[in-house]
Amino acid sequence: MALVSQSSSTISGSLVSRSLASYELKAPTIGSFRPLDRSFEASITSNSTRIRCSITPVLAESKRSDSIVPLAATMVAPEVVEKEKGQVETEDYEKLARELENASPLEVMDKALEKFGNDIAIAFSGAEDVALIEYARLTGRPFRVFSLDTGRLNPETYQFFDTVEKHYNIRIEYMFPDAVEVQGLVRTKGLFSFYEDGHQECCRVRKVRPLRRALKGLRAWITGQRKDQSPGTRAEIPVVQVDPSFEGLEGGSGSLIKWNPVANGDGGDIWNFLRAMNVPVNPLHLQGYISIGCEPCTRPVLPGQHEREGRWWWEDAKAKECGLHKGNMKQEEVVHLNGNGNGAADNTNGIATTSDIFSSESVVSLSRAGIENLAKLENRREPWLVVLYAPWCRFCQAMEGSYVELAEKLKGSGVKVGKFRADGEQKAFAQKELQMGSFPTILFFPKHSSQPIKYPSEKRDVDSLMAFVSALR
Repeated sequence: MALVSQSSSTISGSLVSRSLASYELKAPTIGSFRPLDRSFEASITSNSTRIRCSITPVLAESKRSDSIVPLAATMVAPEVVEKEKGQVETEDYEKLARELENASPLEVMDKALEKFGNDIAIAFSGAEDVALIEYARLTGRPFRVFSLDTGRLNPETYQFFDTVEKHYNIRIEYMFPDAVEVQGLVRTKGLFSFYEDGHQECCRVRKVRPLRRALKGLRAWITGQRKDQSPGTRAEIPVVQVDPSFEGLEGGSGSLIKWNPVANGDGGDIWNFLRAMNVPVNPLHLQGYISIGCEPCTRPVLPGQHEREGRWWWEDAKAKECGLHKGNMKQEEVVHLNGNGNGAADNTNGIATTSDIFSSESVVSLSRAGIENLAKLENRREPWLVVLYAPWCRFCQAMEGSYVELAEKLKGSGVKVGKFRADGEQKAFAQKELQMGSFPTILFFPKHSSQPIKYPSEKRDVDSLMAFVSALR
């Protein structure tokens, strides 16, 4: 039976009791629990934006071999009853977030696991988010855990991973960065380039792209984000939301749901819970580390400092996201990062912008004159694939990894891959002359035709984009 704390807003040390008799805990049992009411069902009659989530995975055969889906779950998941083809379930996640606003983390966790079964996984970083695993265990439901091994974590963190696996009798599903990408970055810029030009590029290679691959095999994921962790970027995160940056199993915007069970808690609540439940913790916490990431980019904090001060300490406070949760940032808060990573607002045309995206030697940046000439040509020497984008657009950001990977695959194939920034003063031109309706718009310019062909799908994974190019070239 899944259990829930009687407190709806905090994680307190009173979280263990008579209903835990079936669990073999190492911590003393104190406080009390009441059985979780599994009859809770969120209404779906709100006027808010509705998200369509397919019950049965579509295009399941396209799952990547390096996603976390093919790996064994931590426990055997209950059988999911399949719906008839084309039958879908709609869910208003904004309304559900409001209904769960005052729910305990245990209740939120239980709801997440109940709704998504084996298609959801906990993202574990090796820090205090081990609390998520403990909450998942207390629900009594099957659960999965994955982690990003960047190759640059502290030795203590690697040892902690092993401790957690043994303590919960699970196997963490690790995701690793692409070896060729890491090799290219290190050979070109060295091991510590992030101290000079900011952490975004290294995090994109070692964390964001591996995470993107992992999430393409899921319909939902669970994070340890809290509002008090980073007031500049996390102050308004809900307990459940449509992921604004990444795509899930079915592809396209709205295909991935993000659960944040401890969003409304604070650090003190988490640590009271960990102590009460006798949960193992990373030994780095005893050395002054609070927020723990990669070894070169994390240091202990001083008394009185905020926990995020220990991450990327050489950069501006507003930029302290590695890219995994950059969708938290409001458009007006997004800043351009200059050479040393400090925030500097770019007020061109009154628009706040972020650092450019689709940055790769395999992607040609086209000027206004360049794309006008490309559009006028009736006989091109080679076909072109071009994305019309705005760097602040979350959907453009979400497809960045896929588009760059596609460009690298097409290198030497005879197909040129480009990008054209179409916001600001270029937006009217792109809408009138280049078929742009919204960001991103992807166009294929055939070799022997003046009329570009617009990519019609919202699926922007590598395989789908490659199929589009292969069919037309």
